[in-house]
Amino acid sequence: MQRTRLNQILTLALPIMGGLVSQNILNLVDTAMVGQLGPDALAAVGLASFANFMAGAFLMGMSAGVQAMASRRMGEGRDNEAAVPLNGGLFLSLAIGLPLTGLLIWLTPEILGLLNNDAGVLAEGVPYLQARLVCLVAVGMNFSFRGYWNGVSLSTVYLRTLIFMHVINVVLNYLLIFGEFGFPELGTLGSGIGTTIATVAGTLYYFAQAYARARPRGFLDHLPRGETMATMLRISIPSSIQTFFFAAGFTAMFWIIGLVGTKELAAANVLVNITLVMILPGMGLGMAAATFVGNALGRGEPEDAQQWAWDVFKVAAVVMGSLGFAIALFAETIFHVFTDDLATIAVGVLPLRLVGAMILMDAAGMVFMQALFGAGASRTVMVVSTGLQWLLFLPLAWFVGPVQGMGLLAIWICFIGYRALQAAVFVAIWQRGHWKSIKV
Repeated sequence: MQRTRLNQILTLALPIMGGLVSQNILNLVDTAMVGQLGPDALAAVGLASFANFMAGAFLMGMSAGVQAMASRRMGEGRDNEAAVPLNGGLFLSLAIGLPLTGLLIWLTPEILGLLNNDAGVLAEGVPYLQARLVCLVAVGMNFSFRGYWNGVSLSTVYLRTLIFMHVINVVLNYLLIFGEFGFPELGTLGSGIGTTIATVAGTLYYFAQAYARARPRGFLDHLPRGETMATMLRISIPSSIQTFFFAAGFTAMFWIIGLVGTKELAAANVLVNITLVMILPGMGLGMAAATFVGNALGRGEPEDAQQWAWDVFKVAAVVMGSLGFAIALFAETIFHVFTDDLATIAVGVLPLRLVGAMILMDAAGMVFMQALFGAGASRTVMVVSTGLQWLLFLPLAWFVGPVQGMGLLAIWICFIGYRALQAAVFVAIWQRGHWKSIKV
């Protein structure tokens, strides 16, 4: 790989990875604060946060459409139109998000009641989730902005905005959860309010940055034409569906493992959290690949687009391969950071070693999945990802776990196998090259 291409990859991908890592750090800080309120509060916030993620999944998909179209316009030399897809994403976030917000706030007690029937958990979780849902429109807009900034290779704006949001969030959560410096002591509700204010503040900061930097590219000039809006929906809706079912699939997996045993469920919680952190570099590099692919296709250079994905994967292989080796080597030590329960550690160490050993396959899966998003092939990604997870992995996990009693290791082998197969399918689709003719 040429040094100039490596520099381009790192320049775009490092801020994206930094933003993703900062989000995980924030989640840990929030969890530590809420954890001081007791087990009901901790369980309620965890449950409600997941429900909030599911609620926003359809708006989060706007990011894929905006990024694919913005990067394609830049590659075509139509820089003055690069922000028009962003206008469309913001409009759709408002048009879809407002009625969805009202409906979900009204239904919050019923939604959480379906997920948990503990009165203490519901008392803490319902107001927290309602506070979080207030900013659903802002969440959709923020993901549209993320797609735009990454699509025009200004990922530092994305990173800077996330850090701005996180600082506000941590400060407000501290003040409103515990009632410090004269602020009301609101507990879990304070955490929800603090996060919502920080999210809206991030949206306003994004607007200010876009007004200063994106006006020459059509920001707020006009909405996309009907054809452009239809293309954005064609790309974004499959991405939204894939995100929703991916999250729902993890919920189903936890339910299946819970039927096997408590120590297996505790170990699985550690395994999933470590796995999600490990794939962040692949996700960040994949988002960079999406931009390079879109630019190259816009220039009319499909072979260069194909090569960009492979060049990004080479970087991901080095980064994630090194991380996976360390995880496999020190799996038991890492587990001790999360729990001292020897039974939990005993069932979780070998699956964690397997995660570390197979992380290169996940690196390929993340990079080529995002590259396909960048080419506009989001429907293909949705079909492969959702189909393998729901029609192959989850039935197999149910069979080897609760039915055959083969334990967590067998379920995790199925999980790793499905992720490896998904990666292989994405690579095969990429090499076949049908995505080169997609119009965006």
